[in-house]
Amino acid sequence: MADPVARHYDAILSPVITEKATLLSEQNKVVFRVANDATKDEIAAAVEALFKVNVTKVNTLVVKGKTKRFRGRPGRRSDVKKAVVTLAEGQSIDITTGL
Repeated sequence: MADPVARHYDAILSPVITEKATLLSEQNKVVFRVANDATKDEIAAAVEALFKVNVTKVNTLVVKGKTKRFRGRPGRRSDVKKAVVTLAEGQSIDITTGL
């Protein structure tokens, strides 16, 4: 059986720092890149354990990879799963400090 703390780090890959994600932070929401096989329950448990906050809701979406050219040859970027995590009222995560 794998270490449960290690699974938390496997579920959440990185925070998403974009203009849209910054606007969502005003509504107590944080956006993370997560593992493609991570479930909403796993994501909520990981955020609560790693950042010591209460999660009220998790919404997930899969961004399909674009077809791009790499060194003149067509290639495809990987699909990316994102999670929009809503935190309890009055709580926040400072994603600039890291873990």
